[in-house]
Amino acid sequence: MKFVLLVYQGSTPLPGTDRWKPLSEAEQKQIYADYAELNKTAGVTPGLPLGLPDAAKTVQVREGKTHVKNGTYLTEGAAGYAVYEAESMEAAIALAARIPAARLGGAVEIRPAEKYW
Repeated sequence: MKFVLLVYQGSTPLPGTDRWKPLSEAEQKQIYADYAELNKTAGVTPGLPLGLPDAAKTVQVREGKTHVKNGTYLTEGAAGYAVYEAESMEAAIALAARIPAARLGGAVEIRPAEKYW
């Protein structure tokens, strides 16, 4: 079964931000290493790199008119995603728990990939 893991940064420290600077060099390197290791996990297909949320556009159609808003649909936009082919939801949860954002102030949403149309 395939699962889509949506990563939300939340208050996770990002490189180049004020929250990143207080981390020791070892902590910064460990975060990079953790993401690299996740991308090597069997069954994981990393998503394309996403731009920053302030570069996003949200499109909605209301009463036949297209409306475009700068920014993400939700206050907190997705920071990234991956597709994981695994035996069970429990395996996907175990992988999600290894994603640094899940422990550093963000969250990971898991959805089974299902065809419903």
